[in-house]
Amino acid sequence: MASLKYWVWLASLPGVGALTANRLLDRFGSPEQVFFADDEDYRLLPELSKAELRALGDKSMYRAAKILEDCTELGYHIMTRNDGDYPSRLRNIPDPPLVLYVRGRLPVIDEEAAVAVVGTRSCTPYGIKAAERISYELSRHGCLVVSGLARGIDTAAAKGALRAGGRVVGVLGTGLDIVYPPENKQLFEDVAATGAILSEYPPTSPAAPEHFPRRNRIMSGLSVGVAVIEAPLRSGALITAAYALEQGRDVFALPGNVDSPASEGTNQLLREGAVPVTSGRDIAEEYRRLFPDKIQTERKMVPLDPAQAEKLVESVASQKRGKPTKKEIDNEKIVEYIDLVQLKEQLSEDEFRILTTIGPKTLHIDEIISQSGLAAAAVLPAVTLLELGGYIEQLTGKYFRLVYERQT
Repeated sequence: MASLKYWVWLASLPGVGALTANRLLDRFGSPEQVFFADDEDYRLLPELSKAELRALGDKSMYRAAKILEDCTELGYHIMTRNDGDYPSRLRNIPDPPLVLYVRGRLPVIDEEAAVAVVGTRSCTPYGIKAAERISYELSRHGCLVVSGLARGIDTAAAKGALRAGGRVVGVLGTGLDIVYPPENKQLFEDVAATGAILSEYPPTSPAAPEHFPRRNRIMSGLSVGVAVIEAPLRSGALITAAYALEQGRDVFALPGNVDSPASEGTNQLLREGAVPVTSGRDIAEEYRRLFPDKIQTERKMVPLDPAQAEKLVESVASQKRGKPTKKEIDNEKIVEYIDLVQLKEQLSEDEFRILTTIGPKTLHIDEIISQSGLAAAAVLPAVTLLELGGYIEQLTGKYFRLVYERQT
């Protein structure tokens, strides 16, 4: 803790950014030595401005002590650039954050096929749907989704990944105790419960405009690739893409309507050589050889047509009644129905009832509740488990339908 306070002191000095702080560390060797240096020592770095020299003259530990106290009270972990669990990917960018404040459990980033999914706050329904679907597929295929948790594309991406049962790493431009935007409070809770939220800004730091471009370098620094879903020509998502190129990361872009201002930036990225992407599987396939133990792209989920859904439900019902079921194979590439039936034996009664209620139809969640005869409190968690298990998929507007797995 004695050493940690010097890291926090240096990282939180007003007017001293990460680039300058890293130069100071390279020159003096440790935050303690930076702290105990005097003006004459600091002047050995001619690139320091007068404002930075004044800031370094502030030897008060009050700010650092308050930050440490707040983090202890709130249960936040503080990770320094020299810690073993600090991601090497991030440490190797030109201006890594000196400290990271972490809520939740940060995965071992260097072992993850982490993909930042970014885009504009002023997105279209096309962008929202694409961000949810691509992030859902990324998670299903074993990638880790990184999100800024802002309005628009960031929110859609995080929700899609969570809906797939995946983990999300959220990177904030505020302190971890600031929920911005405020309507994402539950999303923040869900991300922290399954993955992690992190920031280089200490608790109580507000949503200052200059924080968010700096936040973007962390998002790309944690990732092996950045997927830009929708972005106008002046967009923070394009800043993230620029950081990604500077850091040697891959840049993917979703093609958009040429008449849509929200896609002008992504279409420009494509003209400049970004990799076109139409699905999360496209991105996951790029990293299958680098992360063979993480990425699984040999299967994908596709919707059942009504006839197949009816056969599946009847097969499940027959087994539940104890009757023999005939194995039918309409297409040699489709997994045999009997295998799916065997999987369904592991479902609860509520889950089974929901499957048979949906059947060959596409139903709204309210229709599932009313037609199944189950209470909403029973339906909602059961639907989530079925979705995570790959038995049903959610469409726009809280509609659900059955799915099956197809070999690819």
